[in-house]
Amino acid sequence: MRGAAVAVAAALSLIPGSTTVAKAAPSRDWSHTVVVTPEGGFRMGNPAAKVKLVEYGSLACPHCRHFEQTGYKPLVQGYVRTGKVSYEFRNFLINGPDIAVSMLTRCAGPAKFFPMSEMVYATQPDWEKKFENISDADKAALEKLSDKERIVRFAEIGGMPQMAARFGVTPAQAKQCLSDAKKLQQLLDMTKTAMDSGITHTPTFVIDGKVTDVATWEDLEPQLKAALGGNG
Repeated sequence: MRGAAVAVAAALSLIPGSTTVAKAAPSRDWSHTVVVTPEGGFRMGNPAAKVKLVEYGSLACPHCRHFEQTGYKPLVQGYVRTGKVSYEFRNFLINGPDIAVSMLTRCAGPAKFFPMSEMVYATQPDWEKKFENISDADKAALEKLSDKERIVRFAEIGGMPQMAARFGVTPAQAKQCLSDAKKLQQLLDMTKTAMDSGITHTPTFVIDGKVTDVATWEDLEPQLKAALGGNG
C-alpha cells in the first residue's frame, strides 16, 4: 500500500496544474531514549536538553505516587518528548519493601524502567497493604533472616516478582536481582549521596543542579518554564 501511495503521488506531480505539498519529517520522540546515568539513575530524553530535571523519589512514597499520576504524563508529553527537558529518576530508599520493589524495577532494564514504575505506583496501595497486614509470626520470621533473605521475602510478601514478570523478568532473574549485593549497594549509595547533599524527603526535584522546594506538578511546571526562558 505504501508503494502504491508513492506511485500515485509521483504521477500527480506530472499532471499540469497539480501541486504536491511536502510534509515535514516527524520530529524525534525523545521519550523513547532511556539510559542509565553514571549516578545510577534512569534518564529519559535528550542528553543535550536545555533543562535537566532530576527527581529523587521512592516507589513506596505516596507523594511520589501523586506526582507520577498527575505530573509524569504532562512532563513527558510536553517537555521530555520534544527534547527540551531530560528527566532522570534516582531512587531514594525509605524502607525495606521499597528496596525490594526498586531492585526489581531496575532489573527490568532501561527501556522498561518507567513503564514498570508506572505500574508499581498504580498498585502501590495494594502491595503496601500486604505489609500493613503482616502477621506477628511473619514479622518475627523476618527478623531472623539475613539482609539478603529479607529483601527476597519482602518481594514475595508484596507479590513483586509477579509484577516484574509482566515486563519480562523471569522468576529466576527476579531472585537473582533481589540477591545482587552490588545492585543493593548502588541503591544504598545513591540514597546516601542524596542525603549528604541535603535531600531529606521524597519527591525532591533538582533543576539544572539546583534543589527546588516543590513536590507537585502544579509547582514544578512554572519552574521548568522559567528555566527554559519562558518558552516552555
